[in-house]
Amino acid sequence: VMTGVGAEDDIPLGERKTVTDFCYLLDKSKQLFNGLRDLPQYGHKQWQSYFGRTFDVYTKLWKFQQQHRQVLDNRYGLKRWQIGEVASKIGQLYYHYYLRTSETSYLNEAFSFYSAIRQRSYYYQVNKEDRPELVVKKLRYYARFIVVCLLLNKMDLVKVLVKELSEEIEDYTQRFNTEDQLEWNLVLQEVAAFVEADPVIILNDDNTVVVKSNRLQEGGVPQLEPGMVVGQLTLADALIVGNCNNQVKFSELTIDMFRMLQALEREPLNLATQTTTKPGTLVREDSYTLPVSLTEPSEKPAKRENPHKYLLYKPTFSQLYTFLSASFKELPANSVLLVYLSATGVFPTGRSEFEGPYDFGGVLTNTNRDVVNGETVQKRNQAQKEMHCLHPGDLFPFTRKPLFIVVDSSNSTAYKNFSNLFGQPLVCLLSPTVYPKSMQDQSQHGSLFTLFLYNPLMGFLSVCGLTSMHQGLWDKAQEFLGKVSHDIGQMLTSSRAIDQAFLQFYGDEFLRLLMIRFVFCCATLRLHKLFREARSFPESYPQLPKQEMVENSLLQKHILELAAMLDVQNLFSDSMLDNY
Repeated sequence: VMTGVGAEDDIPLGERKTVTDFCYLLDKSKQLFNGLRDLPQYGHKQWQSYFGRTFDVYTKLWKFQQQHRQVLDNRYGLKRWQIGEVASKIGQLYYHYYLRTSETSYLNEAFSFYSAIRQRSYYYQVNKEDRPELVVKKLRYYARFIVVCLLLNKMDLVKVLVKELSEEIEDYTQRFNTEDQLEWNLVLQEVAAFVEADPVIILNDDNTVVVKSNRLQEGGVPQLEPGMVVGQLTLADALIVGNCNNQVKFSELTIDMFRMLQALEREPLNLATQTTTKPGTLVREDSYTLPVSLTEPSEKPAKRENPHKYLLYKPTFSQLYTFLSASFKELPANSVLLVYLSATGVFPTGRSEFEGPYDFGGVLTNTNRDVVNGETVQKRNQAQKEMHCLHPGDLFPFTRKPLFIVVDSSNSTAYKNFSNLFGQPLVCLLSPTVYPKSMQDQSQHGSLFTLFLYNPLMGFLSVCGLTSMHQGLWDKAQEFLGKVSHDIGQMLTSSRAIDQAFLQFYGDEFLRLLMIRFVFCCATLRLHKLFREARSFPESYPQLPKQEMVENSLLQKHILELAAMLDVQNLFSDSMLDNY
């Protein structure tokens, strides 16, 4: 390991010990980091202490290379890319900590480390070495940095990084005649499509694009008011499942999953104010001080800010069931499990005399991972039911605890045939199954229904065919939508006919917003002239009272006012007039 002039004996003992200690920490850190892959991805308990140990070793390693940089340069031949690798691993640790806890502050920490690597050009020398595997480390670093920037809505930076990554890939494929050129070009195409997926852009006065966060803002939810009788349940866990055949995706996130996960997170205060990309406090070159949380990832925040989430991209049935069971098992008292399914519909093959919870089809689960020869054994014509499908009946066992289901699929209505067997609160919000011809080509950029649940104004503009808007008008429309949301909240809580389940979930801010946005979506599509078929309207189980909710005259008046504000009133039928 030692480099430098003369025999090893010339190296002072202290310096030799420094190198040995460094090698020990480096090995230990790699060993622990690789061990993270083997931890079960579900369950809250098992991973926490292991993560803590890994953080500890990386903290020591990082501080050690700062304190002994001179010796390590001279005696070990420490290269800048090696420091970059350590920083990149710390960024990955933070990102995985975010995935496991849903605490957005860890995304900020990952961002700090990733941007420090770029600002200090840690990987700069890699291109001069004749080792393709080092260049791949650099490319992977870029891909990871882009994911974190997407999640933090730093779209300007994403565009810059994509340009840099594209140049790096070109350089890499020219220098080394590699097999993976197509894969890397696919990465570029995916992220480009992802960035373009938002149907509406908001412009400043000087026509530059403004990026808005869609996480839950302080004061962004209609408050509970005296006299409202609602449940005390809290959304604790969410499974976000993406399995649409042709939807834009990056990494293991489809655009629908990406939108839904943000709809279930609060805007962290430091994210809202943090516009600069400067990491932490730079004491001197390369000594990015580690935040306290690296050494001490808190066991549990006093009150969890966001519900814990599992992101499942194209899961098989057994994976989906395993995560469902783990969530169900660990669900605290007075808590809700949310299951969000954005997936291709699976329709029943035959008709049976008796119509039960396995007779309507459901949504697609993936086939390629857990069935080796099941496909060939199960002859299609003998099969009674679809095997690679999450049927409504598959969710029945989990209705023993409060369950909130959102299905965005061409067969979402299969989940109307639910039965509440155990008397626990249960609600399913179901997407339209057919969209008007003119809107069908949009689906690969994300579903309209999920768009409404994520950003109702963007959903509204999208069905009106508006693709850009100035910030002044956007803010005015958002403010108006705030009033509309307040009124929908009043309708939900004062209705005599509404099913109690909606009220039991209303106490939780995230679920309250989803229900309010759902009602807004239903009412908007019912008034829109292009939406004519019943199948083009969202539905719910239990059903909402039509007259009081989705066809409420006050709500319809609001929608027409919003349309007038945006100059698209000709797209909506004024039912007030139609009635005469």
